[in-house]
Amino acid sequence: MTSGHDTAVLDELLAVAEAAARAAAAELTSRAGDLQALRIDTKSTATDPVSEADVAAEEAIRRVLAARVPDDGIVGEEGDDVLGTTGRRWIVDPLDGTVNYLYGNPQWCVSVACEDVVGVVYDPGREELWAGAADGRATLNGTPLPRAAAPDGGLGHALVATGFGYDPEVRRIQASIVSRVLPEVRDVRRAGAAALDVVWVAGGRTDAFYEYGVKAWDTAAGEVIVEALGYEVRTILGHGPMGDGKLVAPPELVDGLLALVAPDA
Repeated sequence: MTSGHDTAVLDELLAVAEAAARAAAAELTSRAGDLQALRIDTKSTATDPVSEADVAAEEAIRRVLAARVPDDGIVGEEGDDVLGTTGRRWIVDPLDGTVNYLYGNPQWCVSVACEDVVGVVYDPGREELWAGAADGRATLNGTPLPRAAAPDGGLGHALVATGFGYDPEVRRIQASIVSRVLPEVRDVRRAGAAALDVVWVAGGRTDAFYEYGVKAWDTAAGEVIVEALGYEVRTILGHGPMGDGKLVAPPELVDGLLALVAPDA
């Protein structure tokens, strides 16, 4: 297979992404009934967990990729990077929303992207498969999604999703940003899974999303989906302890929201 916008190639890559996401979801759902038995470690802080379910789910994704696209590169949240030789790179998050998963909160998903080419976000709790490709296709369970549209009334009527880091100092900065955003929009939502936050913009469940400190695997699949629909994806630059972030919005809302969420606003 070669990269590009050839429909047959994109179809095959979408099939690989879906198979990988469903394989990971099977590992996660099989363990969800006995969460107390999971072995849990921590990553960036004591409140940033990673479980054996995360690791098993990523191993399932890598098995699918090794069988279907063995020469492609891989970047995953829980495993070592693979360079590859084809020029294509898969960016995977085996479990986005680990804290939610460990609490039995159903807001979690699997995110699998062939970088800038195809993306799949699978939400097994709702049996929703969000998919997109670089040729402009974007679907939910196979049904085409509507094109990007700003809410009537502009930013003041926008429902905005966001998320927060685990470091206390980062949270202080993020809290000051939210305090600026909240009076200027319809409302703010924090659900705890960035990949779902991005695709929910595509589905009209929120109007825009921003978050500092997200990693490539959090948003790579969702970015393909929203960009296929005409939404803009911007990198927002952090400062101090706060890493860079992402903003997703219809073109009409981008400048106004950027002005609100800039850390030095």
